[in-house]
Amino acid sequence: MIAELPALPEPVSAGVFNVYTGKSADSEAGAVVPTAASLGLEPPRFCAACGRRMMVQVRPDGWWAKCSRHGLVDSKDLETQR
Repeated sequence: MIAELPALPEPVSAGVFNVYTGKSADSEAGAVVPTAASLGLEPPRFCAACGRRMMVQVRPDGWWAKCSRHGLVDSKDLETQR
């Protein structure tokens, strides 16, 4: 049996807003994602659920991002889903 992975936290899950630009996902049909972000080197800067700018802390072993409305997400929590 294959174990189901937990859902992504709300601040970075597929939502209404792009986590790197903060713009509405439906208005970005041909939007360009920053190269560093596409390589996984850039942490999300905007909440996917509400589009608010998140507080982000980059550290040597990863990053964490906190939305004032939707909580905290840590890159360590996402490693199991790679």
